[in-house]
Amino acid sequence: MAINFVEPLYEIVRDQTRCIKCRVCENQCANEVHRYDKDLKVMLSDETKCVNCHRCVALCPTHALKIVKSNNSFKENANWTQSSLLAIYQQAATGGVLLSSMGNPEPQPVYWDKILINASQVTNPPIDPLREPMETRTFLGAKPKDIERDENGEIKTKMPPQLELSTPIMFSAMSYGSISYNAHESLARAATELGILYNTGEGGLHEDFYKYGANTIVQVASGRFGVSKDFLSAGAAIEIKMGQGAKPGIGGHLPGQKVVADVSKTRMIPEGSDAISPAPHHDIYSIEDLRQLVFSLKEASDYKKPVIVKIAAVHNVAVIASGVARSGADIIAIDGFRGGTGAAPTRIRDNVGIPIELALAAVDKRLRDEGIRDNVSIVVGGSIRSSADVVKAIALGADACYIATGALVAMGCHLCRSCHLGRCNWGIATQRPDLTKRLNPEVGSQRLVNLIQAWTHEIKEMMGGMGINSIEALRGNRLMLRGIGLTEKELEILGIKHAGE
Repeated sequence: MAINFVEPLYEIVRDQTRCIKCRVCENQCANEVHRYDKDLKVMLSDETKCVNCHRCVALCPTHALKIVKSNNSFKENANWTQSSLLAIYQQAATGGVLLSSMGNPEPQPVYWDKILINASQVTNPPIDPLREPMETRTFLGAKPKDIERDENGEIKTKMPPQLELSTPIMFSAMSYGSISYNAHESLARAATELGILYNTGEGGLHEDFYKYGANTIVQVASGRFGVSKDFLSAGAAIEIKMGQGAKPGIGGHLPGQKVVADVSKTRMIPEGSDAISPAPHHDIYSIEDLRQLVFSLKEASDYKKPVIVKIAAVHNVAVIASGVARSGADIIAIDGFRGGTGAAPTRIRDNVGIPIELALAAVDKRLRDEGIRDNVSIVVGGSIRSSADVVKAIALGADACYIATGALVAMGCHLCRSCHLGRCNWGIATQRPDLTKRLNPEVGSQRLVNLIQAWTHEIKEMMGGMGINSIEALRGNRLMLRGIGLTEKELEILGIKHAGE
């Protein structure tokens, strides 16, 4: 018998005095953790299969279940931690790359939590958002640097194509395939009701969702899955994905088990085949090449749609963004290293890239120093967890924020970080019909609407407290921020003062 060096990470604790053997846990668990033993007349659990998704806990009618972290431990070693040992045991047994889903769970600095927001008091009084107008509308796209007038002295009002958002938040790229049909429909419906946009990700656009085109960003990635003239014409904007925060410098991989018939048709690849995106776009090896694709897409869309270029937050992100701003792109999207994903090599997810807070501040400063900040709008993502994060991001220089993990959590995701297995018990990161039906698009979209409306109300409250009544007045207003517990270098990069100054 082979030795199993990897012990279960979690324990299923079942209160037998409460358990009524209804078998809900067994029927609801796609990982086959629970089973009923007819001879013993008890429910049993195989903890080696548990991913801690909490589906069984949430649906147990008698609250007989809870999942706790296993207290089984290796001999203490500050260098060779238990997680390091378990990873080696797994790779020694399989010879494979460790895969993980969602964002970086390691205890890296979260700069949002070390930034505080200013509030007005007397000389600059606060504004009451319940009784005074507050403007959260945001326009994304290139802006003219100067006011121009025609020969009659009238101001020229013709603008490059813009995206209008009711609030400075959008749903970030999550492809059809990595998430379910019902999850995509929830995002599309919510974006339409809210007056914002959602992003298709690199998997094309299902034919049923073309009707949401006015609130859709269509993405062109290195694999060009699902890209066609109709696809490019369907959305309100086109995004070129050059990089992703969870896996900078590498491509994507959708396992063949998730490429079911509808995903196959949408992505225009054979059913059951792995969808592997190459690391680079094989027609882009310079800013000049990127510029050619930007203008090819503008030409294909009759210059009526803004083009977004999405890049990962890496060490030289400010230089990269400077080049992108000169490529003809209308919007730059920057994705930080805490961003989520359906699947990424664990070592890359946890060790490559930089926090979005530092990347955003560096990019905004560089573009301002070069006098080209108005050439592009900046959208940031990568673990935007609350309305406070949105306010801080805008004050650091962003025009709007992308959220993805937060949106999935609103729909029921429990961050069990096993999306790549395709057995999402909440019907989100799966293509299994018996699982996808667990997410009702009406319920999912309403929860998303509730979340964004709540955040928008909080944004107004925070702006009012600062004595600011518009997003435009908040953008890049770093005087409204102070750092706490940060080094001088960190404060310098962020461009803010320490609390108390």
